[in-house]
Amino acid sequence: MKMILNELRQLAARAENRRTETGIPRVAMVQGRIPEHQLSAVYEPMVNLILTGSKTMTVGDHTYHYDPATYFVMSVDLPAVGQVHPSADGEPYLAVSLTLKPKVIGNLLADLPKPVGGGLYSSGFSVAPVTTELLDAWLRMLRLMDKPNEIVALSPVYEREILFRILQGPLGWMLRDIATPDAALARISVAIHWLRVNFDKSIQIEELAEMASLSVSAFYRHFKAVTALSPLQFQKRIRLLTARSSLLAGEGNATTIAFGVGYESLNQFSREYARFFGLPPSKDIADLRRKEPFTR
Repeated sequence: MKMILNELRQLAARAENRRTETGIPRVAMVQGRIPEHQLSAVYEPMVNLILTGSKTMTVGDHTYHYDPATYFVMSVDLPAVGQVHPSADGEPYLAVSLTLKPKVIGNLLADLPKPVGGGLYSSGFSVAPVTTELLDAWLRMLRLMDKPNEIVALSPVYEREILFRILQGPLGWMLRDIATPDAALARISVAIHWLRVNFDKSIQIEELAEMASLSVSAFYRHFKAVTALSPLQFQKRIRLLTARSSLLAGEGNATTIAFGVGYESLNQFSREYARFFGLPPSKDIADLRRKEPFTR
C-alpha cells in the first residue's frame, strides 16, 4: 500500500492551491493550504481520498476527521465547514476527488447482484478505512493524466472499479441509495435539490415532504438524519454561504445581498451570519481579504 500511496502523491502533486481539474471526467485534485472561505461551502456528492495531511469536516453538529488511511463519501449536497492540515512532517495537504453521478452508479448496479439490506435514513456523509484495492484503482485512474489519448477509453473502466470497491466496503449502501429512486437517501435528495435551487424562497415543509413522498413528521426526522440539519437550518446555511461568496466577490453590499438570498431583515441576516461565521459580515469579509488578498 505504501508504494501505491507514494506514486499517487507524485501524480497528484501537480495540483494547485485550489480545485484542479485533471482532464479526466469528474476527477479533481487539490494541494496545500486552502482559504477558509473555500472550505465553507455546499459540497456536491463525491468520494474524496486524502493522500497527505488530514482534513476536518463539520456537517451540522457532527465533526469528522480523516487522513491517508481513510476516505469519505458524501452522498447528497451538504453545507459543511472544513479545515485542512499538513502532515506531521510538514508535507502539504493533498487529496483527489471523484464527483458522483447517479447514472454511472446505476449502470454499475445493474450489472451486480442485488444486495441484502441497506442504510435506512442514515447520514449522507461518512468516513471509512481505505483498502489496497481502492488505492490501486485510483492509481490507474490518475496515471491517465500522462496518457490523455487513453482517457476516453479507460477512465469509465477505472471509475467503475473505484465505485465497485466502495460498494464492497462499509459505505457501499450510500452509493446504492444514490442510484435507487425509492431508497431513503434518494427521496431526501429530491427535497435537498429543491432547497439548493430555491434557497431564497420561503420554505414549506409540507411541500418538501410531498416531494419526498413522506409524512411531514417522517420527512423532518429523516431529513435531519441524512443532513444532520433541519430543513430550515439547511436553507439558512445555504443562504449564508451564498451571501458570503457574493460579499467576497463584491457583488453588492450586505443589504442587497441579504435580501437577494431570501432574508427579510438585515438585522436577522447580520445576527445569523455572525453566529455561523464568528464575525458580522463587514468584519468577516475584511478579515478574509486581509488573509487572502487574491479573493477580492
